[in-house]
Amino acid sequence: MTGRAATGLPRVPAVTVFAHYLVGYRRTWRAGVFSSFLLPVLTVVGFGFGVGAYVDQGVDGVRYLWWLVPGLIASTAFQVAVAESTWPVHSNFKWIRTYHAQVAAPLRTGDIVAGHLTFVLFRVVTSTVAFLLVTALFGALRSPWAVAVAPIALLLGLAVAAPVFAFSARVPSDSYLALLFRFAVIPMTLFSGVFFPVESMPAGLRPVAWATPLWHGVDLCRAATLGVEPRWSVTGHVLYLAAWAGVGWWLALRAFRRQLVV
Repeated sequence: MTGRAATGLPRVPAVTVFAHYLVGYRRTWRAGVFSSFLLPVLTVVGFGFGVGAYVDQGVDGVRYLWWLVPGLIASTAFQVAVAESTWPVHSNFKWIRTYHAQVAAPLRTGDIVAGHLTFVLFRVVTSTVAFLLVTALFGALRSPWAVAVAPIALLLGLAVAAPVFAFSARVPSDSYLALLFRFAVIPMTLFSGVFFPVESMPAGLRPVAWATPLWHGVDLCRAATLGVEPRWSVTGHVLYLAAWAGVGWWLALRAFRRQLVV
């Protein structure tokens, strides 16, 4: 009998880690589903109709609501990925020490990271699909290519969550997580083309926005929902986000091994 068969683990041990988080989510999903549908309604009404009423000429030749919605979808995927990768990861090291219990079982560090990241991506996709359903009722999806938004959000979520996993694993206190939101998440949300075109910013600041993973997710989502060409090439966007995900994965593995492997 092989060692893997003797342990009773499935062929992909990370699935057991993912299942662990699903069991916990089974007890809290109702509140999450309510907020997942309420938040899109509030943001679409508040920004799309409220602010949009003052943008008579629209943006790039389309109504402000239609232009705004894909940015909000990408921003939601981005924020869910960060939220699920900060305090939940840090607490698993410092407070409830779930990771230490998992590594004491026949699970490798890579299995622990992959399983938890899979749950984060599950949360990203479900939140994105809920946002898509709500905005479709408002007629804000202008192209059948909008079905591509879910995989775009998945790639954006991985590009964001993986490096944040590494950050959350290394910081000594959760106060650093608040600083991450204050100095990275909020500015990135405001200045990555979600609410207004990056081209309206001073020329010196535009490269900073273009360097953020969120801008690439916004541009891809906007191209998909409006049925237009993205400002960058699709291949370039995908490769850039994949690079963030790959480097983040490597950093996360290093950080987890440093904390868990004696």
